[in-house]
Amino acid sequence: MKIMGLLVSVFLGLSASAMAAGDIEAGKTKSVACGACHGADGNSMIDMNPKLAGQHADYLVKQLQEFKLASQTAGEEGRNNAVMNGMAAALSEQDMQDIAAYFSSQTAKEGETPEDAIAAGSKLYRGGDLDRGITACTACHGPRGNGTSLSGFPDISGQHTTYLKAQLEAFRSGQRANSHNGMMADIAKRLSDQDIDVLSKYIAGLY
Repeated sequence: MKIMGLLVSVFLGLSASAMAAGDIEAGKTKSVACGACHGADGNSMIDMNPKLAGQHADYLVKQLQEFKLASQTAGEEGRNNAVMNGMAAALSEQDMQDIAAYFSSQTAKEGETPEDAIAAGSKLYRGGDLDRGITACTACHGPRGNGTSLSGFPDISGQHTTYLKAQLEAFRSGQRANSHNGMMADIAKRLSDQDIDVLSKYIAGLY
């Protein structure tokens, strides 16, 4: 009986997960407004706006939920961004799932790492800096920057340098504080301007 009960629980859990999954075609339609900033296929041509193509769907849903929360709390909770708060405010949970499914299904266009950032960027990304208490980025995002959906760590590979730099600075200043257990804030506060510059350039070319 215990085994049967366990199987039923697992089945129901999987069914709920499947029901919660977004619809790619519905997401394509619902994401039309997103294209102005992020590109129709999630490959933003504006380097201050992130590429969404190929990003883990669960991560995209989480960000949309937190933008919506910020819109509901005047920025006191969630992830506060003047533009995204307004965009997410009217989205239902299913809208978020659908939009995330669509962008996640798209292929991200490759970026590039400048030659002069490869050596220093690789050293800091892959090895961190124990003397300054900086954890290697590979610990969460993996050697190619792909992250993992189950852990909630985003795919940062090939992301725009300008966007990466802005987010690391935001984590460092406390302007952004929505990472898992505050891990990014703890790491970013130990990074110098030079560290952030070289990491942002290096990650842009990871695949």
